[in-house]
Order: sequence, then structure tokens, then C-alpha cells
Amino acid sequence: MAAKLGFIGLGIMGRPMALNLRKAGHALWVHGRRPVTMEVLAEAGATACTSAEDVAANADVVFIMVSDTPDVEQVILGEKGVIRRARPGSVVVDMSTISPAATREMAAALGAKGADMLDAPVSGGEVGAINATLSIMVGGKRETFERVKPYFDVLGKNIVHVGDNGAGQVAKACNQIVVAVTIQAVSEALLFARKNGVDPAKVREALMGGFAGSKILEVHGKRMLDNDFKPGFKVKLHQKDLRIVIEDAHKMGLALPGAALVAQHLNALMGTGDAEIDSAAVIKVLERMSGMER
Repeated sequence: MAAKLGFIGLGIMGRPMALNLRKAGHALWVHGRRPVTMEVLAEAGATACTSAEDVAANADVVFIMVSDTPDVEQVILGEKGVIRRARPGSVVVDMSTISPAATREMAAALGAKGADMLDAPVSGGEVGAINATLSIMVGGKRETFERVKPYFDVLGKNIVHVGDNGAGQVAKACNQIVVAVTIQAVSEALLFARKNGVDPAKVREALMGGFAGSKILEVHGKRMLDNDFKPGFKVKLHQKDLRIVIEDAHKMGLALPGAALVAQHLNALMGTGDAEIDSAAVIKVLERMSGMER
């Protein structure tokens, strides 16, 4: 059944996700900071809005996909934010990757207006957004999750209700820790092969068939071999995600040495002007440290 949906944030991830909702036949109100980002959606039959507030005024369920915690706070709590027109019974679904603590605070603020919030960060990158194969990790009330589940089904394949508000963001942080530390491990393995005069492509092929095989070895290992870091997931975004992880770990007194190490390597890439390339470029930092630059 067609629904009245909103979508705010029409970047690399948000635009194809919003298009998939529109293609599924739902009425859609959209807003992007840059008007040009709304053009494709308008051509597909969506209604372009001048603010997040205007989206909330029309939609029963509002999806958000922006870059960082302050961006989500502006969209929800800002001067022309969603909260200004959030109605009792409406739902705000934040699919960005942000702080779990900030998520809980915004959920409470929306709750005071009678609106529900789900945090539903995703994994799968631009390809997953385009092909509607994203993994979606959801925090919030079970009944709200069940209400929004049909729309999640339009956006992704692996959809898991993890727990209460903030639990989705915690799950995404765990995802980013595993991805980051595995990128580090694959980088070290391929460099070790090269330094020993062994073909790293053959080593990767051998490892893919064993216990070390992984999606990171398959996809990012190929990027590393080809020295091709066209972004699927940018350095600046992975750095941001690990900053959230490290900040929360610091507050909790939790030791995460592997994640902290990769965070520093991502910082180094930021410092050399590589913010916009894929985070598999962590191998470039190790190459420089080892005198093995290509």
C-alpha cells in the first residue's frame, strides 16, 4: 500500500535510496541542502521541499541520510527541523551513522512530541543503495520497527531489529570496527607478500579459499592490488565513524587498540589530502611507513 514518505539528505547514498522508495510507488517529499540534488527525485515524481520542516509537514514517515551527528541534529532539532512539524504517530528514521548517545537524546525530544524515532544505519555502500541490498541495523521500539519494515524491505536485504534507540548505531559502530581492523590486516598481509617477493595477487587468491577469506579481502584486497581507490566508502566518512567509536570507548573506559590504530592511519590519509578516496587506501599509509610506495 502506498504511503506518504519523506526523505532528507540526497547524497551518494540518500539519492538512490529515495529513488527506490519512489519506484515502489510511495508518495515522496524530499529535501536536500543543494537544490540540484532534488532534481532527479522531482523527475521521478517526488515533491521537492525547501526545508526539513516542510517534509515533516507532509510525510508520516521521514527518512534521514546525512553525514554526521551535527547534521542530523540540525535536520531534526534545527530552526526549520523535522521536530517543528512532527505529529503524534509520525516516525523519524535516521539512516545516517552518528553517535548512539545523541540518537537517544533526539529520540527523547521527538517522543515528547508524540513522534517515534528509529536509528537505522546501513552497510553496503553506494552499490548496496542503488541495488537495494543494504544491511540495515535498527534501534527503537519493536512495534515502530514492524510498521516501517515494509519500507526497509524496499531499501535492503539484511534487516535486523537490534534493540532500543541507539542500538542500531552501536551495531553500525561494531561493523565499522570489524571493517577497519580487517582492512588493516589485509593491507599488512599483502605488503608482507610483496616484501618477500611473492605475488600478492596469488596470495590473495590462496587466502580467499581458506579461513582468512572475507568480503574485505575480496573487494578491498582487489582495490589494493590494482592501486585503485575510487571511493565506495570515503576515507573522511570512515574516519568520522571511528571517531565516534573512539570517543564512546573513551567515555566508557574501553580498550579498542586495533580500532584506535586504524583511526590514526585514516587521520594520516586526511592529512595527505586523501579524504575523498576509498578507505582501503589505509594500505598507502603502511606502504609509506615501510618504504614501499608505488
